[in-house]
Parts: sequence; C-alpha cells; structure tokens
Amino acid sequence: MRRISYLLASGLTAALLFASSPALGQGALGPKLQEVLQDSRGDEAVAVIVMLADQLDAAPFRGAGNASGQGRGLARAALVQALKGKAAATQQPVQQLLEDNGVEGAVSLWAVNGVAVKAPPGIVRGLAALPGVASVELDATLDAPKTEASTASVPEWNLDTIRAPELWALGHSGAGIVVAGMDTGVDANHPDLASRWRGGSGGWLDPNGEHASPHDSDGHGTQTLGLVVGGDAGGSAIGIAPDAQWIAVKIFNDAGQASLSVIHQGFQWLLDPDGDPGTDDAPDVVNNSWNFQETLDQCYTEFETDIELLETAGIAVVFSAGNRGPGAASSLSPANNFGALATGAVDDALVVASSSSRGPGACDGGIYPHLVAPGVNVRTTDLTFGGTFPDSYVSATGTSFAAPHTSGALALLLGAFPGASAGEVRQALEASALDLGLSGPDADSGHGLIDLVEAFATLDGGPPPPSCDDADGDGYFSGPDCTTPLDCDDADAGINPGACDIKRDGTDQDCDGADRRKGKACPDSGGTGGTGGTGGTGGTAGTGGTAGTGGTGGTGGTVGSEGKGKTCSDGVDNDADGSTDCGDPDCSKNKQCR
Repeated sequence: MRRISYLLASGLTAALLFASSPALGQGALGPKLQEVLQDSRGDEAVAVIVMLADQLDAAPFRGAGNASGQGRGLARAALVQALKGKAAATQQPVQQLLEDNGVEGAVSLWAVNGVAVKAPPGIVRGLAALPGVASVELDATLDAPKTEASTASVPEWNLDTIRAPELWALGHSGAGIVVAGMDTGVDANHPDLASRWRGGSGGWLDPNGEHASPHDSDGHGTQTLGLVVGGDAGGSAIGIAPDAQWIAVKIFNDAGQASLSVIHQGFQWLLDPDGDPGTDDAPDVVNNSWNFQETLDQCYTEFETDIELLETAGIAVVFSAGNRGPGAASSLSPANNFGALATGAVDDALVVASSSSRGPGACDGGIYPHLVAPGVNVRTTDLTFGGTFPDSYVSATGTSFAAPHTSGALALLLGAFPGASAGEVRQALEASALDLGLSGPDADSGHGLIDLVEAFATLDGGPPPPSCDDADGDGYFSGPDCTTPLDCDDADAGINPGACDIKRDGTDQDCDGADRRKGKACPDSGGTGGTGGTGGTGGTAGTGGTAGTGGTGGTGGTVGSEGKGKTCSDGVDNDADGSTDCGDPDCSKNKQCR
C-alpha cells in the first residue's frame, strides 16, 4: 500500500485526496475535482463518483445483525431491497443527464446511493448542478498491498498461539460459515483452497471485468485467505477455520490498482452476492488486508457507510491495522472507521511487531488496534501458477496476515454458536483476549491477543476470566476471584487489606471501608504484613520490599495472635492472616465485635 493516484493524470499528489475538505466551491464539486477540471484539456473524461443527498436511514434494519437463521435472511433482504429502492427512486436525474449527453458506462452504487462514471468536464459540472446531488468527487485508485519478505518459522505456531486446535478438538472448525476476501483475488487451484470455494453465481466478483472465475496474479489475496480457511494439504495446517467456505471480490485489477468505485461495488456485492435478495447468501465475515497509506492518523470516511451497512446486516468487517508503527497515533483508514475490527501483529514471542500500527484511532480517539494476532513469519498458501506448482507456500509478515487470524477466529466461533451475532462474537473475543504489555487495553495491542478457548468459554456462558492485576506489587490483586482480598487501591503499595490503617488520617489504608478512629498507632515501618508479620516486624521482603523493614525471621519473632483484648480493635493484622480487627473470624467472640 504505497500511494493513491488519480484515474486522470493531473500532476496532483496523492496527499491532496486526504486534505481537510472545506466547504464545496462550485455547487457540489469536491475541491480536488475542481483543481483537476481547471487543469483539464478539451473533453478528456474524468472518473468521478456522484453521491446523492437522499440516503437511506439504516436504523430500522439494525435487527438484521442480531437475528439468526431465516429471520436474518429476511432482515437482510429487506435492507437490500430498501437500498436498491432508494437508489432507483433518486438516481434517475443523474442517469437521464448522462443518457441525454451520450455518456455510457455509469455504474449504480446502490448501497451508498451514488453513481460512478467517466464523463467530460462539462458533463461533470452539469452533474454537480443537479438538484439532489450532495457531492461529486474524483474516483481515485489505491495500490495493492505488498507481501513483506519473511523467514521460515515453525509450522502452526500461529494456530497454536490463538488456540485454534483446541477448538477443533471440540468439533468446531468453521463448518457452515462463509468468509469473503476483498483483495487481489484468489488462486482457486491451490489444494488448500480449491474445495473450499462456495462457487455458484455468488461466489466470485471481478468488478474490473478481467476474470470471470477466481484468479490472482499478485498472490496477496491467496496468502490472506489461506490463513482463514486453508487446510493441511502441504503437510501442516494453514487456516484457522478449515471447514469454512470462501467467496471473494477481486477489487485490485491485474495492474495492482483498485478504484474507490470498485471498492464500493465490492462492499455492496457482499450484501447480496447472487443479486437475488430472496436468497440469503451473504458471507458471515469479510477480511480486508488493505488500507490507505496516506491516511496516517487521519479519519478518511469514504467507506464508513459501507462498513456500517455490512455491520447492520450482521457481517463482521475485519481490517488489518496497518504497518506504520512503532510510533503512536499511526492508525489508518478504513481500519480506524467506526465498525471496523482492526487487527495488529505479534511475533512468536508475543511481542507486538515494530511495524504494527498503534493507537489511538484517529476517528474516535479510542482503542486501536482492537486485537492482535500472529503476523510475523506465518506460513500460508501461495500462487500455484495455474496448478503447475500445487505445493506452493510462503512465510509472510505484516498486519495483512494478522487480520485473517481474526477473520478465522470469528468463523470458528460463529460456527460453534450459530445463534450468536457477529457483534456478540466480537465482544467475546475482545473481553477474553490475553492482555499484553500494560494492564488493560492499550495503544500497542488493543484488548490483547486472541484466545479462542477463553472466547468460547465466554460465549458458552462461563464466567469471563478474572483480571488479576497487582500493579503496585503489594501482593494483593485489584480484581475479584483472584485468591486474595480485594486491593482497593492498586496504585499504592501502602494501601491494601493487610496494611495498618493509620488513625484519623482520612485514608482507608486497610480497605475495610472506613478510616480507623482508635486503637494502637501503626509502627513506623510496616507494610503489607503490619506488626508481627511473617517472622516479625515487616514481612516477606527486606527493607523497602513488599512488607517493609525486616525480612523473614527479622525483629518481632513469631506471628502474634488475634481475638483477645484490644487485638480486635487496634487496626493491626496481629496474626498475619490478611484480616484485621472484627474482620478476622478470630475476633467473632470478642466484645468489641459483638
């Protein structure tokens, strides 16, 4: 993903496409398009996208994503019919102007209510002047991503890392799920992919009109899809969901370019692959291992509506997070758009790849990437050149190859829980991810590394794994169900359930919910164990350690007792059992605690 160029050679730099857009100048003409038209000569056609102002409100159709079985199909059909109906009712003036002026080849972008066309400058200005036209923008192109050269690694390490084989052992391998790839195409001759193509009238789309059946002249699309659904024809397992099926859109032409309008066509095709809303043949997941490099830390929303519509239809939209790290705020679009699930890359040591893009996301300032997955030296399928080299594999690196792990994980879990929505499965993956780096979601690894077994348990009704963090190192965890009393302040080692509560200082050092008002003064040096801790004053560690002055066997001799006299009201954990005063069962009969 190196640059963006215009379909009309104009000398403009790609960066102009993503400059902040001021108020439109001449009618609905976009600012970049105005410059191109000013520099144009004669009637040389310009590729543009005309967007209509009247857009469908998708809110009433959001139930499609939460429905299941026949109900989901009916809801999707209603959405598609409403989108096509809106386009038919509002695009007629545009189509009529083009017809009257002999302009052919216009394509309806019915999902976003737009029209893609190549027309002379005068016609373009006429389109912008039509009532109901919201904007007319240049139809730019995106270069296909390139596969980074990698070294060979241990086969299947990536599958083991996210625990896919453990789900296979439970009988869940993606059966009944369809995953779409939007990329450079697919080599359907590869033995790991051939039998997994769904086929039929809704199995393949080449909007560029170059190939009527699956084809990949680059390899990137074959490599990404192999990680999602590949089998083990080469002697080791390749894909996360080997029993899932695939369909694909070849958005990048054989020259390695994809226009904005072609990408729009790809997204809308996913809503209704066979062109018949009455048949529910939409995929469950779509993998997108591409982004616009020029959108570094910018929010470019060209495909925001497309992503929203797919999400409304219950289709999970996965994107690679980008390879613009290690600097902060290096998110890319569309991966940082609302609704997209961005995936960063880790290596076999679970270290986030230096090149993996970091957050926060430029569109919402939130978590980015959302998840991380193996994306350094992962083994996958490669081009067979028409089946001539069937045993063709490659080791690949980049977030382009981390994203398919997320797509495959979604496929496994959606197959295991057919009643779950794509949104629910996404939430389970994020909630159960293995935390890496800083405690909690962060700008390097997002929610963490995919853990399919924990995600399965979450969806299966099991309790989510406890968050057992001890940030201040005092031996007490801040989360429940973590084997210790709850630490009420995990940023201060002097505040924990085993600490001595200093009288009347306004701070609840022992986490019992109140500041102590009477009893003995706390010792000058203490800590977690308080006076009489393990082996005497202090506790386990020496001076400055977890428990304060003294070490095991230090001053103070053996652990004291609790339950008699003022030991139940002195604010000290005299017997070092983690409980003080009336919170200690030994004090249950003491008159101070009755």
